[in-house]
Amino acid sequence: MTVWHVILVATAATLGLKLAGHLVPAGFLERERPARIADLLTVSLLAALIAVQTLGDGQALTVDARVPAVIVAAALYAVRTPFIVVVAVAAAVAAGIRFFA
Repeated sequence: MTVWHVILVATAATLGLKLAGHLVPAGFLERERPARIADLLTVSLLAALIAVQTLGDGQALTVDARVPAVIVAAALYAVRTPFIVVVAVAAAVAAGIRFFA
């Protein structure tokens, strides 16, 4: 099986899952438990993506300028700072650490 076969199978699986999602009745998704699961699943997937992108370097864990930048961004977000300011300050923190390191 080549890489293109894997890509085609993954594409077909993704389209199948999307179609299956459209076939689920709206009443089922409006119930409390499925709505709560969907909300928690979204948050957990986003947290996992942030962790992998912050600490991952191939197959290894790396602690570099990204970690303090994410901590600063989380702190600013917690005090309800506008998003563009959070991004700019976190980028400046990462750039400053890399410049002086």
